[in-house]
Order: sequence, then structure tokens, then C-alpha cells
Amino acid sequence: MASSILRRSLLSQSQGFGTWFSPIKLSWKKTTFRACAASSELNHPIRSEASLSVGTHLIPHPNKVEKGGEDAFFVSSCGGVIIGVADGVSGWAEKNVDPALFSRELLYNAASLVRDEEVNYDPRMLLRKAHAATTSVGSATVILAMLDGNGILKIATVGDCGLRVVRKGQIVFSTFPQEHYFDCPYQLSSEPVGQTYLDAVVCSVELIEGDTIVMGSDGLFDNVFDHEIVSTMNSHSDDVAEAAKALASLAMDHAVDSKFDSPYSLEAKTRGFDVPLWRKVLGMKLTGGKLDDITVVVGRVISSQNGVLDEVQ
Repeated sequence: MASSILRRSLLSQSQGFGTWFSPIKLSWKKTTFRACAASSELNHPIRSEASLSVGTHLIPHPNKVEKGGEDAFFVSSCGGVIIGVADGVSGWAEKNVDPALFSRELLYNAASLVRDEEVNYDPRMLLRKAHAATTSVGSATVILAMLDGNGILKIATVGDCGLRVVRKGQIVFSTFPQEHYFDCPYQLSSEPVGQTYLDAVVCSVELIEGDTIVMGSDGLFDNVFDHEIVSTMNSHSDDVAEAAKALASLAMDHAVDSKFDSPYSLEAKTRGFDVPLWRKVLGMKLTGGKLDDITVVVGRVISSQNGVLDEVQ
């Protein structure tokens, strides 16, 4: 893939804005698929003894509000609970291609293929079939998580969308980004030289009652530290929709703060990026968040039997 497609901006500049987003909701058939700026809360039953409460919130990049940004996500209860987040690679705009089309179609296909016999509750297989069915030009990073009947959350991820599991005030599980080089993540693409499902990192974690899943695009994890995620979950333990909204709002606050030492700016410095010498002489430092679309999905295990989720109906 050409570097112009893979390239992303290095550091964002602070921009002021007011209440600039409006809700955009997209639904197809019986699956729930959202690419929206509004928060929502859903309860997905996993038998009468257990359920997963899910809240979502998406804030588009200020320059992409009209089209709802380039991130996409879905939450499905078909045969269990499946959550997906995808981030359209913005470099395609340089070729007059809307980066949102690929990410949205990819997740629409994933939501539509959840019950496919060949998928068989395998997130990597779901990635394979969804990617093969996607005809839009573009590329996207993506993460899928599927909760099976034994309370095991199966995860497949390509790129830098991420997931954390918070348990009793601590992060007990984290995914890690894949990248070609700094700010250029692995991505599923319409181009044959891109990554495939075989490049996905596949992992799993057993969930127990009270666990909280935090999934998001890099707009969340580039701007919010893990300890801030834990603190926000503790402050909104009774409302997953408000928790997702609070995390997304915190990420955007950091993204537009040119003085904030964000995870993104700290990582840039560890990779050898810095301000020019003349700026150093003036006491300036490489700081600031990364202005981006921000997608947050929060899921909480609200009841279980013997501490582990029961069989999915």
C-alpha cells in the first residue's frame, strides 16, 4: 500500500469548538449497527442469570462532524454478544475516497455474518468473511470481541483499536497495537498488499461478574491513560452509557489540549520525535493530544452464576 494511504498526521493542533455533534444512527435488519455521536445503553441477556449492559458513545473529529466521522461500531446480541469497532484510515481522503465507507461496510458485513455457520463464534473467521465481503475502496483498523457460552471473551484485532478489561479497580487485560511504524497501524484494506485476517492478534479472557469491558478506536487510547480509564469507570459504575460518554469527552478534552502530555505525545517522544531545536531554546516541548474520531464502547457484566457467565442462549 502506498505510504500516502498509510500516513497519519503526527500531532494535532488545539482547536476550539462548542456543542458541534449531532446523533447519527444507522440500523440494518435485526443487528444493531451504529456510527453515531450520541450515547446509548443496551442490555444483552445471556440467560436469565446473566447479562451484559453496553453503553456507546462516538465523537467525530471536528472537521468530520457532518458525515459522522470515519469510525464505525456495532453491538449485536445475535447468538450472544458481539462488539466491533473499526477506524477508517484517513489517508484515503487524499485520493478522493471517503475513508468512512470501508469501515462502515466492514462492520455491517461483520454484523450480518455473525450467525454464519463457518464463523462458528470465531472472531478471526468473522474478520475473514467480513473483509472478503467488503467492496468499498479504503482500509481500516478493526477489533471484534465475541462473548461465548462459557464466559470467555474472544478477541481478534488488526491495528490500533483496543480493549481493556477492568476488574475491581484494576486493568487485568489489555490488547496492544500492531503497526508498521509510528502512527501507521496494521489495517485491513481493499488493496491486495494490505493485512488480512491471518495478521490479526487473537486472544481471550474469562469474564466474571462486575468486570467492565472498555473498547475503542485509537482516538480513545491515544488520548486517555489506563489509570484515567479506571478512574472514569469507578466514577460511573452504575451507568455504562454515561461511562462511555465521560470517557469519550475526556479523550476529546485531551485531544484539543496542546499542553497535555498524552499517551500519543509520550509515545512520539520515545520514538525519537521532538520539537525543533529553536523551540526547545524557547522552552517549548512536544506535548498535546491527537485530534481524531473517538469511539467508546463500555460493557459491564451485571450478573452471573458462580462468578462466571452462564451459557449463551
